Amino acid sequence: MMPDPLGRLRSICLALPETTERLSHGEPTWFVGNRTFVTYANHHHDDVLGFWCAAPEGAQDALSATAPDRYFRPPYVGHRGWLGVRLDVPVDWDEIADLVEDAYRVVAPKRLVAQLDAR
Repeated sequence: MMPDPLGRLRSICLALPETTERLSHGEPTWFVGNRTFVTYANHHHDDVLGFWCAAPEGAQDALSATAPDRYFRPPYVGHRGWLGVRLDVPVDWDEIADLVEDAYRVVAPKRLVAQLDAR
């Protein structure tokens, strides 16, 4: 049985400093301040269960080229370099946590990144 991907993703996101969750476009979405860094995608406009996240420059191209069965360019935000991550395939949750932290670092203010680094 597959673990609850939304619950796992939620706990990873909410563990980061000053993260909040609210619905955006009908999906659970995580923010630092007013900036989105992860949004859940429960078959949103396609048949994929996953999430979309901010990503460091070049990450979307690199990951979707090396593992297209797990990573993709999401609609609406893909042109900004965001990464789509599938959760309906076998998932390495440590890798997911790293991707979420990278997404947070892309959008969080410097003081919160420093707080994260001090952990």
